[in-house]
Amino acid sequence: MATLHILSHSPFSDSRLSSCLRLLGSADALLLTGDATYALQPGSAHLQALELMPASIALFALDEDLHARALSGPARLQALDYPGFVDICTRFAKVNSWL
Repeated sequence: MATLHILSHSPFSDSRLSSCLRLLGSADALLLTGDATYALQPGSAHLQALELMPASIALFALDEDLHARALSGPARLQALDYPGFVDICTRFAKVNSWL
C-alpha cells in the first residue's frame, strides 16, 4: 500500500528525515513542508540523501515554503501549491505525517 510521508520539521533539529528515508517503500512519496524544505539546501548531506532515493519514490515540496526560504531543489522535485497538496493526499492509500 503506497504511503505519502509528510515532513514539516527541520532536518537539522532532529532525525525524522533520516528515519523516514529508511522506511520509504518503492511506491511511496515524500512531501516536504515548512522547515523540512531546509533539507533541499545546496551541498547539504540531506539533499544528497534525497537525491539518492530510488527514482520510483516521488519527491514533493510546498511551493510557498520553497519561496519563503529561497530554496529550489533537484530536477525530480515537484513543487505543489495548496490545491496540489490536497490532491496529492487523495492519491495515496495512506498519509503519514511525521509529527
